[in-house]
Amino acid sequence: METTGFESTLDMRSGHSVPEKQRIAVAAVNLLDEAESLFLDEGYTPYLVAEKLLVHPQNLTIVTASLQIAGLLAAGSGHTVLLLGGLVRGTTLATVEHWAIGMLRDFNFNVAIVGANGISREGGLTTPDPRVAAVKAAALQASQRRIFVGIHTKFGVTSFCRFGDVEDLEAIVTETALPPREANMLSALGPKVIRT
Repeated sequence: METTGFESTLDMRSGHSVPEKQRIAVAAVNLLDEAESLFLDEGYTPYLVAEKLLVHPQNLTIVTASLQIAGLLAAGSGHTVLLLGGLVRGTTLATVEHWAIGMLRDFNFNVAIVGANGISREGGLTTPDPRVAAVKAAALQASQRRIFVGIHTKFGVTSFCRFGDVEDLEAIVTETALPPREANMLSALGPKVIRT
Protein backbone atom coordinates (compact mmCIF):
# COMPACT_ATOMS: atom_id res chain seq x y z
CA MET A 1 0.00 0.00 0.00
CA GLU A 2 1.24 3.48 -0.84
CA THR A 3 1.53 6.15 1.81
CA THR A 4 2.27 9.86 1.77
CA GLY A 5 6.02 9.41 1.35
CA PHE A 6 6.24 6.13 -0.54
CA GLU A 7 5.68 5.54 -4.23
CA SER A 8 5.80 2.05 -5.67
CA THR A 9 7.67 1.24 -8.88
CA LEU A 10 5.98 0.13 -12.10
CA ASP A 11 7.26 -3.40 -11.52
CA MET A 12 5.56 -3.52 -8.13
CA ARG A 13 2.28 -2.18 -9.55
CA SER A 14 2.25 -4.59 -12.48
CA GLY A 15 1.94 -7.61 -10.18
CA HIS A 16 -0.98 -6.34 -8.12
CA SER A 17 -4.72 -6.56 -8.92
CA VAL A 18 -4.10 -7.09 -12.63
CA PRO A 19 -7.56 -8.52 -13.56
CA GLU A 20 -9.25 -5.59 -11.82
CA LYS A 21 -6.98 -3.08 -13.57
CA GLN A 22 -7.68 -4.77 -16.91
CA ARG A 23 -11.43 -4.29 -16.39
CA ILE A 24 -10.88 -0.66 -15.42
CA ALA A 25 -8.85 -0.09 -18.58
CA VAL A 26 -11.59 -1.53 -20.82
CA ALA A 27 -14.25 0.61 -19.13
CA ALA A 28 -12.12 3.75 -19.49
CA VAL A 29 -11.59 3.20 -23.22
CA ASN A 30 -15.35 2.73 -23.61
CA LEU A 31 -15.83 6.27 -22.27
CA LEU A 32 -13.78 7.91 -25.03
CA ASP A 33 -16.79 8.23 -27.35
CA GLU A 34 -15.85 10.48 -30.29
CA ALA A 35 -12.67 11.87 -28.74
CA GLU A 36 -9.87 12.75 -31.13
CA SER A 37 -7.19 13.79 -28.63
CA LEU A 38 -6.20 12.17 -25.37
CA PHE A 39 -3.76 12.76 -22.53
CA LEU A 40 -2.80 9.38 -21.06
CA ASP A 41 -1.12 9.50 -17.67
CA GLU A 42 1.88 7.51 -16.48
CA GLY A 43 1.36 4.39 -14.37
CA TYR A 44 0.40 0.75 -14.74
CA THR A 45 -3.37 1.15 -15.12
CA PRO A 46 -2.88 3.83 -17.83
CA TYR A 47 -0.43 1.41 -19.49
CA LEU A 48 -3.24 -1.15 -19.61
CA VAL A 49 -5.47 1.53 -21.16
CA ALA A 50 -2.76 1.98 -23.81
CA GLU A 51 -2.83 -1.76 -24.52
CA LYS A 52 -6.57 -1.56 -25.15
CA LEU A 53 -6.02 1.42 -27.45
CA LEU A 54 -3.87 -0.73 -29.73
CA VAL A 55 -7.09 -2.08 -31.21
CA HIS A 56 -9.19 1.07 -30.83
CA PRO A 57 -11.04 1.64 -34.12
CA GLN A 58 -10.63 5.43 -34.17
CA ASN A 59 -7.22 7.02 -34.68
CA LEU A 60 -6.33 9.35 -31.83
CA THR A 61 -3.67 11.89 -31.06
CA ILE A 62 -2.28 10.65 -27.75
CA VAL A 63 0.05 12.65 -25.52
CA THR A 64 1.81 11.00 -22.59
CA ALA A 65 4.69 11.53 -20.19
CA SER A 66 5.31 7.77 -20.04
CA LEU A 67 8.17 6.36 -22.10
CA GLN A 68 6.64 2.87 -21.91
CA ILE A 69 3.22 4.01 -23.10
CA ALA A 70 4.70 6.09 -25.91
CA GLY A 71 6.83 3.16 -27.07
CA LEU A 72 3.94 0.71 -26.98
CA LEU A 73 1.56 2.93 -28.92
CA ALA A 74 4.11 4.27 -31.41
CA ALA A 75 5.20 0.76 -32.39
CA GLY A 76 1.86 -0.97 -32.48
CA SER A 77 -0.98 1.36 -33.39
CA GLY A 78 -2.19 3.81 -35.99
CA HIS A 79 -2.40 6.60 -33.43
CA THR A 80 -0.35 9.77 -33.49
CA VAL A 81 1.79 9.65 -30.33
CA LEU A 82 3.51 12.61 -28.66
CA LEU A 83 5.91 12.11 -25.78
CA LEU A 84 6.36 15.00 -23.37
CA GLY A 85 9.96 16.07 -22.93
CA GLY A 86 11.68 16.52 -19.59
CA LEU A 87 13.59 14.85 -16.82
CA VAL A 88 12.88 11.09 -16.76
CA ARG A 89 11.98 9.66 -13.35
CA GLY A 90 13.57 6.26 -12.73
CA THR A 91 10.67 4.87 -10.68
CA THR A 92 8.03 5.31 -13.38
CA LEU A 93 9.99 6.09 -16.57
CA ALA A 94 7.93 9.24 -17.06
CA THR A 95 8.94 12.82 -17.78
CA VAL A 96 8.53 15.76 -15.42
CA GLU A 97 9.74 19.34 -14.85
CA HIS A 98 9.17 22.54 -16.82
CA TRP A 99 9.74 20.99 -20.25
CA ALA A 100 6.75 18.69 -19.90
CA ILE A 101 4.56 21.40 -18.37
CA GLY A 102 5.53 23.86 -21.10
CA MET A 103 4.44 21.41 -23.80
CA LEU A 104 1.12 20.77 -22.05
CA ARG A 105 0.31 24.49 -22.10
CA ASP A 106 0.21 24.32 -25.91
CA PHE A 107 -2.38 21.50 -26.09
CA ASN A 108 -6.14 21.16 -25.79
CA PHE A 109 -7.31 17.61 -25.12
CA ASN A 110 -10.76 16.15 -25.54
CA VAL A 111 -10.07 13.70 -22.71
CA ALA A 112 -7.48 13.12 -19.99
CA ILE A 113 -7.20 9.71 -18.35
CA VAL A 114 -5.27 10.04 -15.10
CA GLY A 115 -4.31 7.95 -12.12
CA ALA A 116 -3.22 9.03 -8.65
CA ASN A 117 -1.58 7.64 -5.55
CA GLY A 118 -4.62 8.75 -3.60
CA ILE A 119 -8.15 10.03 -4.15
CA SER A 120 -10.49 11.27 -1.45
CA ARG A 121 -13.46 13.59 -1.12
CA GLU A 122 -11.54 15.93 1.14
CA GLY A 123 -8.01 15.63 -0.23
CA GLY A 124 -8.80 15.40 -3.94
CA LEU A 125 -6.37 13.70 -6.33
CA THR A 126 -2.89 13.39 -4.85
CA THR A 127 0.61 12.06 -5.49
CA PRO A 128 3.84 12.17 -3.43
CA ASP A 129 6.05 14.02 -5.94
CA PRO A 130 5.45 17.75 -6.60
CA ARG A 131 6.98 17.40 -10.08
CA VAL A 132 4.50 14.68 -11.02
CA ALA A 133 1.63 16.66 -9.51
CA ALA A 134 2.52 19.67 -11.65
CA VAL A 135 2.40 17.60 -14.87
CA LYS A 136 -0.90 15.99 -13.92
CA ALA A 137 -2.43 19.36 -12.97
CA ALA A 138 -1.37 20.88 -16.29
CA ALA A 139 -2.86 17.94 -18.20
CA LEU A 140 -6.17 18.22 -16.34
CA GLN A 141 -6.30 21.95 -16.99
CA ALA A 142 -5.79 21.36 -20.73
CA SER A 143 -8.59 18.76 -20.94
CA GLN A 144 -12.29 19.18 -21.64
CA ARG A 145 -13.17 15.84 -20.02
CA ARG A 146 -11.32 14.16 -17.13
CA ILE A 147 -11.46 10.47 -16.19
CA PHE A 148 -9.80 8.93 -13.13
CA VAL A 149 -8.72 5.27 -13.24
CA GLY A 150 -7.66 3.34 -10.14
CA ILE A 151 -8.34 0.36 -7.91
CA HIS A 152 -10.18 0.63 -4.58
CA THR A 153 -6.99 0.87 -2.49
CA LYS A 154 -6.40 4.39 -3.87
CA PHE A 155 -9.61 5.69 -2.29
CA GLY A 156 -9.56 7.43 1.06
CA VAL A 157 -5.79 7.95 0.65
CA THR A 158 -4.29 11.43 0.71
CA SER A 159 -0.73 11.85 -0.49
CA PHE A 160 1.53 14.91 -0.25
CA CYS A 161 0.67 16.92 -3.38
CA ARG A 162 -2.83 17.73 -4.58
CA PHE A 163 -3.24 18.12 -8.33
CA GLY A 164 -7.00 18.01 -8.83
CA ASP A 165 -10.41 17.79 -7.23
CA VAL A 166 -13.04 15.07 -7.39
CA GLU A 167 -15.52 17.71 -8.58
CA ASP A 168 -13.40 18.29 -11.71
CA LEU A 169 -13.83 14.70 -12.91
CA GLU A 170 -16.42 13.51 -15.40
CA ALA A 171 -15.96 9.88 -14.38
CA ILE A 172 -14.23 7.68 -11.83
CA VAL A 173 -13.52 4.16 -13.06
CA THR A 174 -12.68 1.60 -10.38
CA GLU A 175 -13.62 -1.92 -9.37
CA THR A 176 -16.41 -3.47 -7.35
CA ALA A 177 -14.31 -3.61 -4.16
CA LEU A 178 -15.01 0.10 -3.69
CA PRO A 179 -17.97 0.13 -1.28
CA PRO A 180 -21.24 1.37 -2.84
CA ARG A 181 -21.61 3.93 -0.03
CA GLU A 182 -18.26 5.52 -0.89
CA ALA A 183 -19.12 5.43 -4.60
CA ASN A 184 -22.39 7.24 -3.89
CA MET A 185 -20.65 9.92 -1.81
CA LEU A 186 -18.13 10.50 -4.59
CA SER A 187 -20.83 10.68 -7.26
CA ALA A 188 -22.66 13.28 -5.16
CA LEU A 189 -19.70 15.57 -5.91
CA GLY A 190 -20.35 15.33 -9.65
CA PRO A 191 -18.50 12.47 -11.38
CA LYS A 192 -20.11 9.29 -12.60
CA VAL A 193 -18.62 6.40 -10.62
CA ILE A 194 -18.21 3.18 -12.58
CA ARG A 195 -17.48 0.03 -10.55
CA THR A 196 -16.41 -2.72 -12.94
